[in-house]
Amino acid sequence: MDVSAAIESRRAYRSLEKTEINKDLIKTLASFASLSPSCFNHQPWKFVFVYENAILEELKTALSKGNDWARSASMIIAVLSKQNDDCVLDYRKYYLFDTGIASAFLILKATELGYVAHPIAGYNPEIVKSVIKSPDDMEIITLIIFGKHKMEINPVLSEKQRHDETERPERKSFDEYACFNGYCL
Repeated sequence: MDVSAAIESRRAYRSLEKTEINKDLIKTLASFASLSPSCFNHQPWKFVFVYENAILEELKTALSKGNDWARSASMIIAVLSKQNDDCVLDYRKYYLFDTGIASAFLILKATELGYVAHPIAGYNPEIVKSVIKSPDDMEIITLIIFGKHKMEINPVLSEKQRHDETERPERKSFDEYACFNGYCL
């Protein structure tokens, strides 16, 4: 699969089936994330791959009600960073941007390998920090829910989520998010 195919086939599916997770898979995902660019090559990201059942189940207690579907995850990847680990130029704080790029590389590699890697915002960061034993100064940027896509729709999904499982959600038109040679409304 080339990059275009990975981007076009990447979906934030919520119907997941269990799949085997091993350290070779994790090392592959991490190695592709590590190839992403960052300000002065600071590489401010930290990925915590949680797949051992006892820890995974404890981590799932951090999920919000709207993310009940994520309880079917085979692995949850906690993505962390902190501002002081990356460039701060004038008012620009690059740690979020650079960590986002690394996460995107990981997600695209997972897609290429036939997995779903769905980033979420609905979780309790303090519970996540406690479960993964994160230092207080690290910020939980996102959780990436990881598994294999299941064709049978997960019954806990809302009506909109069910729709989004079968049809790609509509994207904004070019004119709504892109401009030529200067900012446009």
